Amino acid sequence: MSATILPGAPHLQYRGDALYLEDVRLADLAREHGTPLFAYSRASMLSALAAYQRGFAGRNAKVCYALKANSALAVLQVFARAGCGFDIVSGGELERVLAAGARGSDIIFSGVGKTRREMRRALEAGIHCFNVESEPELEVLSGVAMETGTRAPVSLRVNPDVNPLTHPYISTGLKGSKFGIAHKEALRAYQRAAALPGLRVVGIDCHIGSQITQVSPYLDALDRVLDLVTAIEAAGIPLQHIDFGGGLGIVYNAEQPPAADALWQRLLARLDARGFGERQLMIEPGRSLVGNAGVCLTEVLYLKPGEQKNFCVIDAAMNDLPRPAMYEAFHQIVPLQATTAKPVTYDVVGPVCESGDWIGRDRKLAAQPGDLLAVLSAGAYCMSMASNYNTRGRAAEVLVDGATVHLIREREDFADQVRKEKLLP
Repeated sequence: MSATILPGAPHLQYRGDALYLEDVRLADLAREHGTPLFAYSRASMLSALAAYQRGFAGRNAKVCYALKANSALAVLQVFARAGCGFDIVSGGELERVLAAGARGSDIIFSGVGKTRREMRRALEAGIHCFNVESEPELEVLSGVAMETGTRAPVSLRVNPDVNPLTHPYISTGLKGSKFGIAHKEALRAYQRAAALPGLRVVGIDCHIGSQITQVSPYLDALDRVLDLVTAIEAAGIPLQHIDFGGGLGIVYNAEQPPAADALWQRLLARLDARGFGERQLMIEPGRSLVGNAGVCLTEVLYLKPGEQKNFCVIDAAMNDLPRPAMYEAFHQIVPLQATTAKPVTYDVVGPVCESGDWIGRDRKLAAQPGDLLAVLSAGAYCMSMASNYNTRGRAAEVLVDGATVHLIREREDFADQVRKEKLLP
């Protein structure tokens, strides 16, 4: 008998009393590789990607995985082999996707603070385009391109001032955001880009936020972007592609985000109605491809009763799972071995010396020291934001493919952490 425990993670199931990821019992992984441990389902990633591919069937469209969500080389290989392009935001991410087998022409370079060195390296790699986020960046990029004897392909990221109805920290399309060029300034910025000798205008980009669970913000942003496309092309600046960013949410708890194919049926219908259905489309999903594919396995260290709270202290911490501390984010926490014992309400916390080091508040768990737990929906913005705070080594990572397990990152030890440090003479 099996039962899926999270609507967004069909490859994570209890079989009898044991929790499995695909065909691998997670308790076996924890015993073999230790904890904390991140485990990812290849089938879950490809299933999430397939929803986008169904939505774009018959269209001139390119899915570019936003690797800031999870930049493990093996994860990048999975998407590269499945035909994805990549959305990067740093020179380091550029080197990662190239190391994973991507071609330069499959890469879009986003981000508000690109350095001259990063621009030069991206031009050498022959990337598809830069998503430029300010007019000063246009000037610098044009100069760098001229120094290298090339013309940089550019798409301007436009800020449509649309509320994505998500957490303020991951809302990127409002007037107060550091991202993008203001909607009312976009036409003038495009005219400036078209006049600069080192640039070649190829598209327009929009990204309004992350963990979006409703369709209406996408439709509002699409209309505002298409209004701009009409105005820009009327000014004599043709745009080859429309890049609509990413941001589609996943299920952490009780969210009900639209399926990727259903979302794009709505958006494509609007594009068709406005006469843009044949335009090349690009999108940059991240979390929605990997978030529900991953779990973090952790061991219960201590149960600490208190006057106001009971604490379940685990060996995973905010350096491994930063989202709760950063965003007060919710992750389901479940046992690797189901039990009928009576649950107790705990705050689940880590060993890091910070009051903000909590993973879940007021969770009902029947736990004992030595028990193993899984923190769900941990495939995105966990290991990619992990740190060595408190001189804690970053966790190991494994990729599950059916009954096969690949170790894709070894656990860090102390020597790994201090390798680049120097003692005083």
